[in-house]
Amino acid sequence: MSEKKATPLADTLALAGRGDEHAASALFPLVYAQLRRIAGSYFRGQNREHTLQPTALVHEAFLRLVRKAPGCWNDRTHFLAVAAVAMRQILVEHARKRSAQKRGGHERRVPMQAIEKALDDRAPGHAEPLSLVDILALDAALSRLQTLAPRQARIIELQYFGGLTVEETASVLGVSKGLVEKDWRRARAFLRSAISQGESP
Repeated sequence: MSEKKATPLADTLALAGRGDEHAASALFPLVYAQLRRIAGSYFRGQNREHTLQPTALVHEAFLRLVRKAPGCWNDRTHFLAVAAVAMRQILVEHARKRSAQKRGGHERRVPMQAIEKALDDRAPGHAEPLSLVDILALDAALSRLQTLAPRQARIIELQYFGGLTVEETASVLGVSKGLVEKDWRRARAFLRSAISQGESP
């Protein structure tokens, strides 16, 4: 009698997705390095006004995934893709809170060049880091795109916020690399237009 065994990581992901505390503890060190790299890239070159730090972002995202809203993840890439959503939500929540605290002052105009460069380079760690205002502007435009072209918005989310490669994004979405590239270009054009027209919060 033969039984197909799951890989240790797949087994750990499955158990953690069902809310198993021991599996969640075992999973954390397996994904920490990549989560920390993605989180750290958002803060590179930023000033000291940030109250949210990379380590805190990683811990909060992981907590949301395995403690507050566990789910089913096919593999490491799928888990990181879901983590991308959590990181975006946390970053936006933090940016909104900071923006509310500063209300009454003058917010600077969103520099379109910074956002364009970030999107050109795909991953935040390879581009000029975005400020709190930039993150809110990008999120507002991305939310609009999500209602019009959900897959295009998801591609931006996975590659920019999640740091996934074209190949990983194609795998998560179940589409070809060519389609990912095509949708990326369309999504970028939409975001550029939306933000330049003043679609910032």
